[in-house]
Amino acid sequence: MTSNVRVGVVGVGYLGRYHARIYDRMPNVTLAGVVDTDPKTASEIGDELGCPAYFDANELLDKVDAVSIVVPTIHHVDIARPFLENGVHMLMEKPIAPTVEASLQLVELAEKAGVIFQVGFLERFNAGVMMLAERVSDPRFIAVDRLSTFVERATDVDVITDLMIHDIDIVVSLVNSEITYVSAVGSPVLTEHVDIANARLEFANGAVADVTASRVSNKQLRRMRLFERKHYYGLNYVDQQLDFVSTEVRDPDALRPEIVSDRIEVEAQKPLDAELAEFINSVNTGKPPLVDGRVGLEAVKVAHLVKEKVALCHQQ
Repeated sequence: MTSNVRVGVVGVGYLGRYHARIYDRMPNVTLAGVVDTDPKTASEIGDELGCPAYFDANELLDKVDAVSIVVPTIHHVDIARPFLENGVHMLMEKPIAPTVEASLQLVELAEKAGVIFQVGFLERFNAGVMMLAERVSDPRFIAVDRLSTFVERATDVDVITDLMIHDIDIVVSLVNSEITYVSAVGSPVLTEHVDIANARLEFANGAVADVTASRVSNKQLRRMRLFERKHYYGLNYVDQQLDFVSTEVRDPDALRPEIVSDRIEVEAQKPLDAELAEFINSVNTGKPPLVDGRVGLEAVKVAHLVKEKVALCHQQ
């Protein structure tokens, strides 16, 4: 068990700098250094947090017990491999790698090294999502809308890899059944990649999910509706609140049960703080994280199935 974990952050752009700041204020964690290929960016964060700044990730190898990899997906394999080969625990921002094959290679490398390998699916640590996971037992239909306005960040990948993969991961975890059929449509709008997409996932247990993601909408909407027999849940990802609708027999002489609406009290939390706290706890205890490499790999596989179906639509 490690009492004081030396952590580094590789990539301190928009998201990575939040990783660094959170680690810096964690008890029993030493921010051993930050890395960025942009010297100015690395130096700014290093000066702000009073830690060493490097421009080459290899300079961190012998200085850390654990590392967050927060660089563009195309660089994940090259950056991650030396750390895993040196037995460094890793939080890898989603998706694991650009392809299923490369993602599997990293997962297997982490398993061979015997290190914690957590995949950064931030929404798993949304308090509303966590409450939903505790309450749901047999979802029949799930509808998800994740709509965002356009920003230049992350336009090197499509909206499926950038946004939809969050909901793919959550849906797969809630249904917990094999996917038997996938259909999808999508289109580029402002970039050369698909900017808006819709996917239908069908599962062996009869459950169905309809997932929509857009990064070219005129407003932000992040919502999930989940139906079980006699139950309905409405989740607002943004405020982390959960609405609940059920049927109750209040009058035995009535023709039908009454529909009863309620709001489940959820104490909101900062998902990134919770995610990094879990990572450090896993490093200290050896307990597998909520989203380990195999879980993250499954989300990559499904996302690529969706991408293949979208590509087929454009060929027809």
